[in-house]
Amino acid sequence: MSHTFKLLSAASGRVRQQFPYLPQAFRLVRRAAGRLTYLWLFLLLVQGLLPIASVYLTRTLVNGVASLAGAGGGWQAMQPLLPAAIAMALVLIGIELFQSAGKWLRTAQAELVQDHVHELIHEQAMRLDLSFYDDPGYYDQLHRARIDALSRPTALIENTGALLQSLITLAAMGWVLFSFGIWIPLLLAIGAVPALLVVLRHTIRFHRWRMQNTAAIRQTSYYDLMLTQREAAAEMRLFGLGPHFRALFHALRLRLRREQVQLARSEATAQAAAALFGLASMAGALAWMGRLALRGAIGLGDLAMFYQAFFQGQRMMRSLLGSAGEIYRNLAFLENLFEFLALEPRIDDPAQPVPHPGLHREIALHDVTFAYPGTSRTALDNFNLTIPAGKITALVGENGAGKTTLIKLLCRFYDPEQGRVLIDGADIRTLELAALRQGITVLFQDPVRYHDSIRNNIAFGDIDNDPDLERIKAAAAASGADAPISRLPRGYEAVLGKWFGGAELSGGEWQRLALARAFLRNADFIILDEPTSAMDSWAEADWLLRFRRLVAGRTALIITHRFTTALQADMIHVMDRGRIVESGNHQELLAEKGRYEASWTRQMRQQGEEYGHAPA
Repeated sequence: MSHTFKLLSAASGRVRQQFPYLPQAFRLVRRAAGRLTYLWLFLLLVQGLLPIASVYLTRTLVNGVASLAGAGGGWQAMQPLLPAAIAMALVLIGIELFQSAGKWLRTAQAELVQDHVHELIHEQAMRLDLSFYDDPGYYDQLHRARIDALSRPTALIENTGALLQSLITLAAMGWVLFSFGIWIPLLLAIGAVPALLVVLRHTIRFHRWRMQNTAAIRQTSYYDLMLTQREAAAEMRLFGLGPHFRALFHALRLRLRREQVQLARSEATAQAAAALFGLASMAGALAWMGRLALRGAIGLGDLAMFYQAFFQGQRMMRSLLGSAGEIYRNLAFLENLFEFLALEPRIDDPAQPVPHPGLHREIALHDVTFAYPGTSRTALDNFNLTIPAGKITALVGENGAGKTTLIKLLCRFYDPEQGRVLIDGADIRTLELAALRQGITVLFQDPVRYHDSIRNNIAFGDIDNDPDLERIKAAAAASGADAPISRLPRGYEAVLGKWFGGAELSGGEWQRLALARAFLRNADFIILDEPTSAMDSWAEADWLLRFRRLVAGRTALIITHRFTTALQADMIHVMDRGRIVESGNHQELLAEKGRYEASWTRQMRQQGEEYGHAPA
């Protein structure tokens, strides 16, 4: 008994905690489905009342037929029952028609709501800044919002509708049963208590299990992707990784499956016991009513009405409890959706942004210190750098030196823990994000390969201005992407990537396409992260010949490991462990005999050996 009270207390506390999400869910559905929501409410009311009419008409018909059978009447004697028979037929037809209409309505509602929730999740995911992707807890929230909560608003409305419909019918059936004795509705309610406890217990256990295993469920999705996606297919086969990932997937799925089946078995056993208890209560009530019928205290119609009312009452009670359990479960998962939608970005527009000053003098980083969220390792430590306007600046250094982190700060994907990033003296935290980012174009180290047409792959660099084909072709020519494009049968309309049956490009050709995308945006500040890393030496030499002309009059920052690329810069900075350790042009840095000179010599020796004439 104490366990039961604890269960009811825990459920009551959770319901109070989650109840505020119920009106939020209704508002969400109303915004998505509009007038269909009100039509749905009307159907609920009608469908809740029709069974009541059916019960009363059953009594009328049974009593009428019984009296006719006793009197031996013919067709003429049956005519008074004709209106009741027609009414019963119309009620039965109405029940079927309204059920069909309800099914159509629920489908239409579900599609509208699902699209609306998708839109909300996509909008929120794009609004949140990159720091959220550094937190595994965010991935759990996103997973629960995308997978678990996506269909929950519609399910919640459907369950609430079933609950309201069951309540209407149950109240009417209770009134019918009350006419036979006050203890009959009480017996109906008592018979449902075990079912109520089963619903509460299983719903709480399932939600707790789902919350505890979100990360494990995401892991199974990851293993599945590794075994099926194209990007991993080559390494899976070359290194024989298939059995390893299959074993990981199988082991994790085995545990999750066993736990879910165990939960289902426990629920099924408890439900069977609760159903037997309910049947026993109905059998007792029917035995008592049968005794009254045998004594002549009630007629056959009354007995038929009682049986139908009690049976439908039990069915409505089970439906009501099931709907209540589903509402509780859906509210629990909707809590995840609304918590996700309530997340606020850490990087946002200032309350009173200042106008963008343009880029006429310099971009400067003063005493910048930064570490990624959740890590103790400092990516930039008291970092200082000046990027003069209208010049080409290069950053070189080993992996992990902090070069790519610098790009993320310049684009304000993150804010430094200390120090400032300035454009012509204005702190970028005082500018509107859209204005700041519109003045920057970036070739990222791992650019996205859009499975779309070549035209769109380039146009995405300035999609808001709807670039015409001539601008797109000019950007492709500037990056050297025009040559591979000309070899494709459909040219700029050719679709790329295997997802939709398109053509595939080499790594260097994809990179040139990304360069074209970066060049298309007419931004004052160009950032190129390893712009020639995927190009062969011939393609690199061809691109470098045109590079200075391409960036003439604009400010450029190149991050590279290749000194042949860095040679194009007016100023070269060497980074190490989050700081600038050397600065100068190529000749000045060679004269210093420091890190740059040592790396230059080593790289030139490697290139010489590659071509068979290493220096002595």
